[in-house]
Amino acid sequence: MAINPPIDATKTPAWVALQKHYDELQAEGISLKKWFAEDSDRVKELSFDAGDLHFDLSKNLIKPETLRLFTFLADEVKLGDRIKAMYSGVHINNTEDRAVLHTALRRPVEDEGKYIVDGQDTVKDVREVLDRIYKFADDVRSGKWTGITGRKIETVVNIGIGGSDLGPVMVYEALKPYADAGISARYISNIDPNDLAEKTKGLDPETTLFIIVSKTFTTLETLTNAREARTWLLEQLVANGAIADGDEAARAEAIKKHFVAVSTNLEKVEEFGIDPNNAFGFWNWVGGRYSVDSAVGTSLAVVFGPARFEEFLHGFHEIDEYFANTPFEKNVVVLLGMLNVWYRNFFKAASHAVLPYDQYLHRFPAYLQQLTMESNGKSVRWDGTPVTTETGEIFWGEPGTNGQHAFYQLIHQGTQLIPADFIAFVNTPNPTKDGDQDVHELFLGNYLAQTKALAFGKTADEVRAEGTPEEIVPARVFTGNRPTTSIFGVALTPFSLGELIALYEHITFVEGTVWGLDSYDQWGVELGKQLAKQITPAISKDDEALAAQDASTQALIKFYRANREF
Repeated sequence: MAINPPIDATKTPAWVALQKHYDELQAEGISLKKWFAEDSDRVKELSFDAGDLHFDLSKNLIKPETLRLFTFLADEVKLGDRIKAMYSGVHINNTEDRAVLHTALRRPVEDEGKYIVDGQDTVKDVREVLDRIYKFADDVRSGKWTGITGRKIETVVNIGIGGSDLGPVMVYEALKPYADAGISARYISNIDPNDLAEKTKGLDPETTLFIIVSKTFTTLETLTNAREARTWLLEQLVANGAIADGDEAARAEAIKKHFVAVSTNLEKVEEFGIDPNNAFGFWNWVGGRYSVDSAVGTSLAVVFGPARFEEFLHGFHEIDEYFANTPFEKNVVVLLGMLNVWYRNFFKAASHAVLPYDQYLHRFPAYLQQLTMESNGKSVRWDGTPVTTETGEIFWGEPGTNGQHAFYQLIHQGTQLIPADFIAFVNTPNPTKDGDQDVHELFLGNYLAQTKALAFGKTADEVRAEGTPEEIVPARVFTGNRPTTSIFGVALTPFSLGELIALYEHITFVEGTVWGLDSYDQWGVELGKQLAKQITPAISKDDEALAAQDASTQALIKFYRANREF
């Protein structure tokens, strides 16, 4: 397949103009205090709305003219053409020769017949799978689907890894207030036996349903955990007297009642003991880290119900349409992607903090780590040539106010520039008061205070005016000019969560386009997996395999052998 080379952004007039603009800002001295004082329209010019999310970019190290240069660069790297190519099913995942169509997962049923890719009516096929998932979810929620003893399912255990785990567990935690069927979920991902042991602890096997999520049904970690879960289930059912020891027919029926699959490999699904009719598939144009709104989210449809899952999909689609149809100069998704490029390539910022002021979003930064770092953590462009500038950022974060008492010190007074996204919602599902104090407003006071402190800081004179002893004045100075973006939503709902996820999906895409990356493959995870298969036999007994290892690996294995107790 012929691959069109990416445009080298660093060779474009827009990049040269951005570099000149950056140099000028540095020469005049970046001062958010001064910029706010001089431009009464700054907040208005740098605020945007998309769906029901509000964005304030005014505390970033930019001027309104910076955004015009961002759109100039977007045009020169042909971002518009790249968006159209992705949405229409062009194989922009070059190394795997695949379309990139996660946007098709949330298109409405009215779009059936409009997006035919490689002979497939993508929307029609997506809606057919969703209909099957929704029927299954309704059956489980209503009690029509039961375990082997006829009892209603009370716990769903999702077994997957990477995109088959990070997305579902993040959404489950984020939307817990919407769980309305008396069904909870647990998520097993790590091959470490401790994960499965802890996640099955206290479960009643008669009311537990396992969902095995592996497109190929060959993922090492997932299938190992699935087999261990199957053993656990059967042993527990025997111990409870629910099935007789040695009754193979009952064992087979128990597996069919307590296991379903998200996979396209129906042969292996059936070999495991799962009824192929209870397998829900997705397609090779859905990357793992872009799959939470596919069948990978089956556990979510069960816990929250089909109607809520549809609202979730509508949120994604809202941002998909906004991103594709809003002019770049007003398109906050595009501008945020360009803003990340601005900090990474011109300010040389190596990391990016995501700080949700909502405890329900406590897994959101971890989710974004895979989405962004697996997508853009690359040093070759989509045609195989070396990149021409820095790529990717280390994404990290924790919910406020917890982070304030942990790592905010580094953001406020450290030597690194760390752009940060602050996310909060006007309303909470758990309003409460401490005396006369609305606790949510106290919480939001911190959300607002942190971005103000980071932007404007505190001078030495202001510190002295508080009566601070001179010798500790320097320690209490805040330089300010620490960039933040404020994202404010009305409430954390299935719809707004879908919006947030799609927002960062497309921000990642914008960055990848500027850097010339194939943001949809992930070959960096493969080498370690291959080597693990070679090394594992050496750990316990294979001396020939041990001899084939490097000196460090040999020494570590010998330490293991000398100290293994059981």
